[in-house]
Amino acid sequence: MNAYRRFRRPPLPHPLPTARQQAAALATACCLAALAAGPALAGENSGTGGTGGSARQATSAASSADRSDAARAGSATALLSEPGVHVAPRAGAPALPSGLSALSWTVSDARTGEVLAAKDAHRKLPPASTLKTLFADTVMPRFPATLKHKVTQADLAGLGEGSSLVGVQPGQTYTVADLWRGVFLASGNDAVHVLANMNGSVANTVAQMQAKARMLGANDTHVVTPDGYDEPGQVSSAYDLAVFARAGLDNPDFAGYAATKDSQFPGGYDDHGTYVASFGIENTNRLLTGEKGVTAYPGLIGVKNGYTTNAGNTLVAAARRDGRTIIVSVMNPQSGVYNAVYTEATKLLDWGFAAADHTSAVGTLNAAAPDRPADAGVAPAGQSTSSASAADPGAPREEPAGPVSAHSDTASTTAWYIGGALVLVAAVCVVLLRRRGIKGHDSAES
Repeated sequence: MNAYRRFRRPPLPHPLPTARQQAAALATACCLAALAAGPALAGENSGTGGTGGSARQATSAASSADRSDAARAGSATALLSEPGVHVAPRAGAPALPSGLSALSWTVSDARTGEVLAAKDAHRKLPPASTLKTLFADTVMPRFPATLKHKVTQADLAGLGEGSSLVGVQPGQTYTVADLWRGVFLASGNDAVHVLANMNGSVANTVAQMQAKARMLGANDTHVVTPDGYDEPGQVSSAYDLAVFARAGLDNPDFAGYAATKDSQFPGGYDDHGTYVASFGIENTNRLLTGEKGVTAYPGLIGVKNGYTTNAGNTLVAAARRDGRTIIVSVMNPQSGVYNAVYTEATKLLDWGFAAADHTSAVGTLNAAAPDRPADAGVAPAGQSTSSASAADPGAPREEPAGPVSAHSDTASTTAWYIGGALVLVAAVCVVLLRRRGIKGHDSAES
């Protein structure tokens, strides 16, 4: 019997990949790497550590919050455009004071810019010398306080009849600080005209004041004279005066002059060779000085009063208490009571401090601007400005809910460029391998 042996065919060795297969595999790997690199790199560069979706959600949430805040601010500001008294008390809020006869008034928080209450806030009325706050906002940053100027007759041209004067003499030399004390303490229109002419001309300064008012969002104001002297068409509003005061209190020089009760005004030789001795000047704001039957308001830091026959009594005042500054503006009380503008301002300041934590805003002095430490560098009445403690800059500003890069679009584009480069490298590899004619093992069984 023939024996048959069954032989198992030895296994063939595993075939090695051909050059084409190697190139194809390399190309495939590069493509996969490119596809993965796009979102991964975009996520890393956007600061999310690969969590781009979370960043987009956070950005969307922050944008929604911003829109909500803007809507509330816009709604409140629109409310102020309506005539009448506006206040939004919450639980524990005191009632508005009685006996307010002013044609227009506002109560505002200087730090936040929130208007806590108002009556006819945008009613256009003559401002009298309270317009000097806008003049100071406009011109004060242009000249250092120590700069000296010799006054000429031309500097004093065009002063209105019956203007309030500090006593500037042509031919005498004054520092800019001297002139500003003349503006704030004595309400000197002569000092205003000198500074306006130093600034180019009265007309140039008026144009700059108008532009400054618009920049601050004070759209009720039309400027004709730099000193507030009555002229046809010159108007402002209680709202705008609060805006000007708030902007000024951000400037330590402005705040210092506004809080000064009295000073010496320099003398010297005038242009006729006559010697004029220096003399004392006192702030005309009785709420600051406590003069002529008015009790000085505790913590008052200025800012400016005014009076003309056409405007009546006007006042914008600010006081600081427990780290909070309240600004009130009062225009033309109608009661006929002596010192009514100061009495009504006192009532509104008292109410503002008592109601600030129990009242919702009915408007804002400047919705577009961030919160600012308006109390900084301002001393309450009776204290030296230089010794006043810096104000609390307020609550910390909220950051977006998630980290978002301003360059995320660029990062994403860059990532796809990298991926494309990898694909190009793979293609070059294929071409080089084919040109070199590298041969691989045949994988067919024999």
